[in-house]
Amino acid sequence: MQNFIRTLCSISFFVLALTGCTAMTPLGNPEAPYNPPRQPEVGDILHLPTGTYLTRDQLDILVTDNRIVYVGETHDNLSSHRWQLEVLRALSDEFPGEIALGMEMFTPEQQDALHRWTAGELNEKEFLKSAEWQKVWRMDFAYYRELMEFARDRNIPVLGLNAPKELVKAVGMTKPEDLPEEQRDKLPELDLDDPYQSAMVEAIYGGHESGSAMLDGFHRVQTLWDESMAENIVNYLTSPAGANKKLVVVAGGNHIRNGFGIPRRVFRRLPTSYLLVGTQELSIPENRQDRVMDVHVPRFPMPAYDVMIFTEYEDLPDKVKLGVMLEEKDGIVTVIKVIPGSTAEDAGIEDGDQITAIDGEPVKEMFDLVYAIQQKTVGDSARLKIVRAGETFDETAIFKPLPEGDPHK
Repeated sequence: MQNFIRTLCSISFFVLALTGCTAMTPLGNPEAPYNPPRQPEVGDILHLPTGTYLTRDQLDILVTDNRIVYVGETHDNLSSHRWQLEVLRALSDEFPGEIALGMEMFTPEQQDALHRWTAGELNEKEFLKSAEWQKVWRMDFAYYRELMEFARDRNIPVLGLNAPKELVKAVGMTKPEDLPEEQRDKLPELDLDDPYQSAMVEAIYGGHESGSAMLDGFHRVQTLWDESMAENIVNYLTSPAGANKKLVVVAGGNHIRNGFGIPRRVFRRLPTSYLLVGTQELSIPENRQDRVMDVHVPRFPMPAYDVMIFTEYEDLPDKVKLGVMLEEKDGIVTVIKVIPGSTAEDAGIEDGDQITAIDGEPVKEMFDLVYAIQQKTVGDSARLKIVRAGETFDETAIFKPLPEGDPHK
């Protein structure tokens, strides 16, 4: 009997050993393990790990069940930003006064302006000027206006998460260990060995011929962005101000997709529940196809998001421009060149003119003029006060569509 037991044990061990050495073929697609019952349509909400379509109410339950909700965006798609607002609204409705909004678009250096915005102390123009929006993010604020107004109206704290521009530039050009001590001290803990992020960076750079040095630099920058945002998230959530808060994080999809960007780096520092929400455009107009990046992203062994929301591409209303090149010096904004065929030429503006006001508002820096024009659409007019050769007079500019081929169109 004893010999029989030994024999059985030997056979069992032999079978287990063989099984352990046998390569197993993975089932299905790790990024979408269950096929949904039908093809997605615009407006659908899909739970990728299970292939289940969700209702809005079910999405709200998922959102409110987690401490951190990461929402990946397509920067220039209004539909994507509208879903960010819906996620923030769901949490705010369920937990009034107990949530905060973290944004890639700002850095901690802009925190004072963000506090003053949510306190209602600044109007939009004052806020953008104080936060130096045009220098830090540069995209049209109209993409984020509804989200920021909602945060202000409900007094939701908005956090600047990203790394300072100067530090990003330094890390892009120099390895961290070779930076001056003052800059090294400002760095978060950097994990530069994530294989998935490395694969993503290589894919993005696949069509570039910049060489390995540029690739290495961008890899460091991508890591700095993710680690800085992760560190700032954790610093807030572990602070007295954020200890009992839930947080919505909005950032570009590449910082959130598959979870290895910001989410994993946050979890490494602070294990807590989180949800990944992304958007995917099913419909892109023909005249916007040139905005689609030709990037062949590798397959990863996990779903891109917990929840994917399918949208159509929605752009801002057609932009307008005055059609001038400007110079700003000592509080005077001067036209140095009028573009032929532009709105400015039609209005009679000439090289050398000083623009001192628009629609009765003083122009003391280029931002004053740029901001006012950003509020215009095709067919709108603007009253410009002009100084030419010591003489002051008014001109009326009527904005027309941008010409075909204009990069802003």
